[in-house]
Amino acid sequence: QVQLVESGGGLVQAGGSLRLSCAASGRTLSNWNMGWFRQAPGKEREFVATISASRGRTYYADSVKGRFTISRDNAKSTVYLQMNSLKPEDTAVYYCAASRLYSLSGSSRDYDYWGQGTQVTVSS
Repeated sequence: QVQLVESGGGLVQAGGSLRLSCAASGRTLSNWNMGWFRQAPGKEREFVATISASRGRTYYADSVKGRFTISRDNAKSTVYLQMNSLKPEDTAVYYCAASRLYSLSGSSRDYDYWGQGTQVTVSS
């Protein structure tokens, strides 16, 4: 069992930055691919970014590429999402998730454990 807890969300003006954290407990994260997803009101949950368990391979949604950076610190069992140049359309609840798949995936169906989410609101 893996417990994931997100933090770092909040209210920010357009163009600003936020750094989300996802702390894991129960098991070490070092063997898990990790991902960030988001869900805006009235919309389906969508993929944001993912990072491999080792080697740090990453994959991003086109909508955030060049603005967001996913990283991890396996020693701290923590995954981060640095969000720069934020836009109002980035407003959503952001979730981190853990996957046992060997390959990176942008599908929520491939993730086994989820956090409770943290709200990010970007004002115009």
